[in-house]
Amino acid sequence: MTRLTSPDRVLWPEAGFTKRDAAGYYRGVWAALAPHVLDRPLTVFRFPEGVEGPRWYMTQCRGGLRTRRVPARTGRPQDYCLVETLDDLLRLVNMGGLELHPLLSRGPDVDRATHVVFDLDPGPPADVVACVPVALAVRAAFPRALVKTSGSLGLHVFVPLDEPLPFAETKAVARDLARRLAHELEGVTDRPARTLRPGKVFVDWNQNDRTKSLVAPYSLRALPWPTVSTPLAWEELERARGAGDLLFLAGDVVERVRRSPPPWSPATPIRT
Repeated sequence: MTRLTSPDRVLWPEAGFTKRDAAGYYRGVWAALAPHVLDRPLTVFRFPEGVEGPRWYMTQCRGGLRTRRVPARTGRPQDYCLVETLDDLLRLVNMGGLELHPLLSRGPDVDRATHVVFDLDPGPPADVVACVPVALAVRAAFPRALVKTSGSLGLHVFVPLDEPLPFAETKAVARDLARRLAHELEGVTDRPARTLRPGKVFVDWNQNDRTKSLVAPYSLRALPWPTVSTPLAWEELERARGAGDLLFLAGDVVERVRRSPPPWSPATPIRT
């Protein structure tokens, strides 16, 4: 088992949350997290000195983990990390790998996605509550849809597929629905231009790509406090009345996992 170096290093200064705390969190949620990262290439967001220090997205894996090669848009290959065990994850935490961003492919076929995804991003002064009716509209179009908090400002909606599909197909599906929602719903845009987004919810359909990723369910987020991207039951979303109802800290999520089964899990069985 990985031995943490500098376990008392404070990674979230405002919260006094240490490397030991981050490792303890991931131990506590590993059973719920594992199905979302196993056999998927991972972009790892690293913060060796904590969330207020230098940071970078690691797409070329370091640390001796097994990797999976995925061609970038330029054709140049990147060897992404694979997390296969809790010990692999703790090795990343020890390197300051705090956020986990799995790609949408699973297994050796990196050109097919297991889900269609919608990243609902509110432009201030809109907040996460403004994303709720948009998420419900996605569910109306795709009744099997699943929802989670981003752990930051918005919501992520995942539509599981019966079998993996080429990214060209999943992106087209996401683009078409985003365009329709922008036409039908007040305060929604499907266009990424920053000048169009204040006060609106941007339905980001462009995440449906071979090398794009969204933060994993149960991943910590590198905000001033250790928030978590948290899977929700639709009933929880419908009951939300304020942004605070959709914000979960690490301790909250460990308790949620202990209390009840996760509200959703991947459509594709994990490889054992």
